[in-house]
Amino acid sequence: MRLLGLDPGLRHTGWGIIETEGNKIRHLANGAVSSDGTLSLAERLVQLYDGLEKVISEWQPHEAAVEETFVNKNPVSTLKLGQARGISLLVPAIHNLPVEEYAPNKIKKSVVGAGHAGKDQIYAMVSMLLPGCKIANEHAADALAVAICHAHYAGTNRSLRKATLMAGKIS
Repeated sequence: MRLLGLDPGLRHTGWGIIETEGNKIRHLANGAVSSDGTLSLAERLVQLYDGLEKVISEWQPHEAAVEETFVNKNPVSTLKLGQARGISLLVPAIHNLPVEEYAPNKIKKSVVGAGHAGKDQIYAMVSMLLPGCKIANEHAADALAVAICHAHYAGTNRSLRKATLMAGKIS
């Protein structure tokens, strides 16, 4: 199963592609889609959209996972991050990929073992879990962490969706 992890950001949206087989994970690719800060918000969102379209077209993932937005002190920054996150949810959905969302603390706990781990700890653990992987930048490291978290929970999420659908047919 090929999984896409996304770490949304308006300046840089990190992406990471891993492949899972049973409980084994293997790194395929990673990077970040960047937007030009001199452009309007709408134009920057188009840049993120186009970049994620290219990643999905090139790597053909089967599922996607996106980090949930954390609320920071600046409401304008939070709203802009939310719009970038919307693009990160939209593009995989347009390609009919199941999209899961994970809280930052859940991702950190899944990868590092501590919900309040720092970026350096995430980078180090992703490097250990994906030996030989050349991580493009901190945004890509975070995106790979999202993909790894999803690899841990994907089977459970699929089972829950199936059970929910079956329960709906019975009632």
